[in-house]
Amino acid sequence: MIEYFYETDFCLSYPSEHTDWIIRTVSNQGHAVEALNYIFCDDDYLLGINRRFLQHDYLTDIITFPGEGGIGLMGDVFISIDRVRENAGLYDTTFDEELRRVMIHGALHLMGYEDKTEKEKEAMRREEDAMLKLFHVKHK
Repeated sequence: MIEYFYETDFCLSYPSEHTDWIIRTVSNQGHAVEALNYIFCDDDYLLGINRRFLQHDYLTDIITFPGEGGIGLMGDVFISIDRVRENAGLYDTTFDEELRRVMIHGALHLMGYEDKTEKEKEAMRREEDAMLKLFHVKHK
């Protein structure tokens, strides 16, 4: 359902806790997770993907590729750990909080959320904030 892959020395702490949270938050949006892959990498790795598949020549924290043919949420979410670390400092937050924001950002893209315009960015940020609050909330 949700798998984690590592193309860098980073390793996600408490993957089952993250999996449970993602499934709950996606479910709250009326979706189910079918096959979601998180690939944690460094700047160079993600820059190569950005150049090869999107023809963009710049660093980014996340690239999301939707899957095809399923009835639930499917896709690959590539996350640069280098960008997450730097952005945590820029936005005065913890690494873990910024990582969770980026992780759920990818899921939101797969659910149809966009962030091209200011209005879309604001809506995306509201959803991220609401979903981040649910990370430590456990359902019985």
